[in-house]
Amino acid sequence: MALPATVYNVEVSLSHMDRGVYEQLSIKAARHPSESEEYFLTRLLAYCLEYGAGITFSKGGISDPDDPPIMIKDLTGAWQSWIEIGAPDAARLHQASKASPRVALYTHKEPRILMRGYEGQRIHKAEDVEIYAVDRELLTALADRLDRRIAWALSVSDSQLFLDVGGVSLGGAIERLSLPG
Repeated sequence: MALPATVYNVEVSLSHMDRGVYEQLSIKAARHPSESEEYFLTRLLAYCLEYGAGITFSKGGISDPDDPPIMIKDLTGAWQSWIEIGAPDAARLHQASKASPRVALYTHKEPRILMRGYEGQRIHKAEDVEIYAVDRELLTALADRLDRRIAWALSVSDSQLFLDVGGVSLGGAIERLSLPG
């Protein structure tokens, strides 16, 4: 029998000054048993950083080959953004770039190793793919405080993240990367 997903209830007070987004979010997120803490936390942060009308986690979860972990569609169902997490292969980014006008990848992996894997690979509109490396120390500190009920005060300014988690202040950067080639 397969292990069930663990559901997390996340309350976020979001102040994303770089984008002018100020919201109170109530997120119910399922963590698949195969999902690492770092991947899950990167997925939650990406959801917050990309928050806007039409954003949703994929219905099939992280194992759905047809949908990204996070997507943004308009009211007609047309793609606005395809948001990947982790270290998808070049073929996956190629598919995403053909399906959506905007593709973003948030990774918790070592950026140099990730980028080396894309060298010499064919990715449609590679120059337009946005890649963001989440501070790995921040993810470790968040993983140490991971609970089924999460309350974050998240502020973003100049690609710097400032989080209050249960009275503890954490910080880290989101580094923008470009695909090689």
